[in-house]
Amino acid sequence: MKLTFEEIVDINAFGRENTRKLNEFLPLAASEKVRPAADDRHKVLLVVIDLQVDFMDDGALPVPGAYEDVKRLTRWMYHNLSGITKIAVSLDTHVPHQIFHPCWWVDEKGINPPPYTVITLEDLDKGRWKAVFNPLESREYLIGLKEYGRLDLVIWPYHCIQGTKGAALEAQFANMLYAHEAARKSVPIHLVKGTDPLSEMYGIIKPEFDRNNFVNLSFLGIFEEYDQIVIAGQAKTHCVLRSVQQFFEHYQNRRDVLKKFYILEDCMSPIPGFEADKEFARFEADYKVKIVKSTEFGL
Repeated sequence: MKLTFEEIVDINAFGRENTRKLNEFLPLAASEKVRPAADDRHKVLLVVIDLQVDFMDDGALPVPGAYEDVKRLTRWMYHNLSGITKIAVSLDTHVPHQIFHPCWWVDEKGINPPPYTVITLEDLDKGRWKAVFNPLESREYLIGLKEYGRLDLVIWPYHCIQGTKGAALEAQFANMLYAHEAARKSVPIHLVKGTDPLSEMYGIIKPEFDRNNFVNLSFLGIFEEYDQIVIAGQAKTHCVLRSVQQFFEHYQNRRDVLKKFYILEDCMSPIPGFEADKEFARFEADYKVKIVKSTEFGL
């Protein structure tokens, strides 16, 4: 492209006001002599998970290293723009009164738990914590988490609250996302998740536990339409981990689909105090998916 990376992304503006205006560079991107995505013979889907302001280094639920991840990802997107057919982005979206936020719970003195408190079924039954809202459903949720072998309930800082700046895509990534749309005439897929007040939804495909057994089969189905699927986003230990786990478990008997997946390991970071390296190593060993660095992988 004639449009330079620096005309789209301001690498000095992460965490500050966006100095790149869509009305200035999108017309230039749209006029580029780039092959439309509809003409791609080799189709590539880029899935970017929860790359939102509140998950940046200085966000409400900070992921140290996130800004550097965005720098690497946006540069990789720019250099591979003509090879990326479609981009899907997930958007964690909440309101304050949800089961994983402090206001849902109180202790014996009526005090809300601080962020990162772990609440177990034993805590509930012994009266250490009680649910202010939907007590029966809240207990059912804690039971469901254990029965399905998932995580204990973690109380998170208020984050990605609908309509706030924290819920928005990180600005420099958004610039590159929409530059790709304009240049390649490819409308991105936006996947809103996490709106159910009675369940956490780390993964794109389904909540950790819910009584309706929701599964986003329509999104799972599009993987079969692409020749390569590239994954990036935040945080490695939670929403990325759960999303790819859900992808791989669904296609565990379809090696023809699993071999399409590439995980950009240098475009995601962990939440401190949590670990995911063993799980990602297991994905690589069991499912034969490829874990690569953006600096060493091109389309």
